[in-house]
Amino acid sequence: VQLQASGGGLVQAGGSLRLSCAASGGNARNYALGWFRQAPGKVREFVAAISRGGNSDFYADSVRGRFTISRDHAKKTVYLQMNNLKPEDSAVYSCAAARVIMTVTPRSADEYDYWGRGTLVTVSS
Repeated sequence: VQLQASGGGLVQAGGSLRLSCAASGGNARNYALGWFRQAPGKVREFVAAISRGGNSDFYADSVRGRFTISRDHAKKTVYLQMNNLKPEDSAVYSCAAARVIMTVTPRSADEYDYWGRGTLVTVSS
């Protein structure tokens, strides 16, 4: 499956952005979907993930309550709505797909099988 992320940009602190990641080349319903980010000089970190069915979602502590992950099966797209952005949210955000059973939603990058090219988010103070 191929993944294409979009929606990054420059925003002031306190602002919002919505990232999108479109899947193609496979049945997206077979995959849990996640977002990860990597800031310069830092390791890649988990941001959010959503189950295959879209009924379970998980967040890093640093974004819980500010970010919301969702998916649209018809459009084969996963979204990351980011509100109340902070300068420390600045990073390259990448989406990923994990072929797992319905009850599993991975939060480790090692468990994801496919990765899209990232989109840059910059939050100014």
